[in-house]
Amino acid sequence: MSGETGQPWKPVSGCGLLAGLSAFIAFLITAFINRDGFLLLDYVNLPFHEFGHLFFSIFGETAGISGGTIMQLLIPCGILANFFLRRETAGVAFSGLWLGESLLNISVYIADARRMELPLVGGGEHDWNIILSGLGMLSRDATIAATVRAAGWLIMITAVAWFAIRGMKGQGEQ
Repeated sequence: MSGETGQPWKPVSGCGLLAGLSAFIAFLITAFINRDGFLLLDYVNLPFHEFGHLFFSIFGETAGISGGTIMQLLIPCGILANFFLRRETAGVAFSGLWLGESLLNISVYIADARRMELPLVGGGEHDWNIILSGLGMLSRDATIAATVRAAGWLIMITAVAWFAIRGMKGQGEQ
């Protein structure tokens, strides 16, 4: 079936579909039972987050503070867009999962905005304490974190379901 670009989605082999779904479901289970809020993909997210502070700081202090979170979301979004334009089924699904997981990580950081107990790289300032304080929303950190976390879960589950549906459709077309 063609997408908006007129190009068909690249099919996923039966083995690829099974392996991908197994890995995705294992990741979702791991994320669900995780209690410390730090998952494997966060080792990838952290350098992008820190680079975002540096990159966006050229636009001023506020942009520099927010830039970590912005870059942490821009990278998986950009990769997702690239895979989408190339009609790479598995790549879109993985990037969607990564984007959702990144939101889970960000939600942990937001939830810590008042307590400020999380260890920070270099012992620096707490981005979300500064952001939410500046917006007069620090008292709402838990609600904002829960909303961001829910969005992350929704995106991850949607990515896995889309991969399964798209992959099974591809099996029928082969």
